[in-house]
Amino acid sequence: MNTPLDPAALRTALENVHRAGMPGLFAEVRDGDEVWRGAAGVADLATGRPITVDMRHRVGSVTKTFTAAAVLRLVDSGQIGLDMPIGHYLPRLVPGARGAAITVRMLLNHTSGFPEYLPYAYPSLKAYPVIAATTPDSFDDLRFTRFDSVELIAMGVNAPAASEPGATPGTYSNTNYLLLCELLEHVTGAMAEKCITRDVIERAGLADTVLASGTHVDGPHSRMYESWFGMIDPPRDYSVYDMSWVGPSASLISTVADLNRFFALLFAGQIVDPASLEQMRRTVPVISQERKLIDYGLGLHPMEVPGSGVYWGHGGTVWGAGTLSMIRADGRRQLSVAVNLQRWNALDEAGRPRPHAIDTALATLYQLAMGGEVD
Repeated sequence: MNTPLDPAALRTALENVHRAGMPGLFAEVRDGDEVWRGAAGVADLATGRPITVDMRHRVGSVTKTFTAAAVLRLVDSGQIGLDMPIGHYLPRLVPGARGAAITVRMLLNHTSGFPEYLPYAYPSLKAYPVIAATTPDSFDDLRFTRFDSVELIAMGVNAPAASEPGATPGTYSNTNYLLLCELLEHVTGAMAEKCITRDVIERAGLADTVLASGTHVDGPHSRMYESWFGMIDPPRDYSVYDMSWVGPSASLISTVADLNRFFALLFAGQIVDPASLEQMRRTVPVISQERKLIDYGLGLHPMEVPGSGVYWGHGGTVWGAGTLSMIRADGRRQLSVAVNLQRWNALDEAGRPRPHAIDTALATLYQLAMGGEVD
């Protein structure tokens, strides 16, 4: 199913997400040469400042596709071996038998067995993945903390392994992508931010995309509200935050237009070689941060949209900000959407996130945007 873009229906769907409780959101949908852009709601709950579609946004783990692309460009040039042990490149960070067993590919597709470092960096998240036993206290305590990426990596590497190297299902972990950033620096002699900027962001001509190392978002942007499953009530703004807690694995700032441009060029074979793009689309089962079983490739994963088929892309979240970008395999139909509230689902008696009207409204938006019919 691939229905033409319906601006009125898309506008209504966007407004319905806002009415369901999302303070503000904005999106760009592409169908070939046809483009629709829209925004609904507010960028600032205190002032009522409207949100606009050209705003910059923290896109979280959508950054991982950019990082993966930078690594694969070095694979294309023969500077990195996709199936070489990471210990060959970074013996100090991953020594011994694990360094010999874990490959670059395993870091890219989250089958290294390294667990997530965040519960070790954020004391109030120590009980993760038991969400009900966590609190958001550390978010404020560490708002302006400057983390060292090598120390964060050590937290993940030294923690009990989630699985054996290469075993499936893998476990989604930021530890893997911080190691990939160190790999980029080791091979190129340049900071990972510079490498990703030069080889991916500038190559794609993304004028409003930057790997930010500071605490602020430059240019027009929304406040970013975190609820942490109802434990922060009312939700608190975390748009000003030191992003070293994720570094170049998830600190990208971009726009929905730039994200669509990037994914279009990636799937057109203009960022990495077609052979590497095919490797990116080779998936394995991985347990996501939401504890769901997903298929994951090399910085990409497929997403099924009811009534319109399978799309490729990535989602991302940081404190207060969420983003999703997806593209059909032929590159024709695309969606990038940004929201300014995260973890809006309160927990039920069993500690599981309750369904929320925002979830249903977003699903309808995705279905309409990607060409499916909605009952």
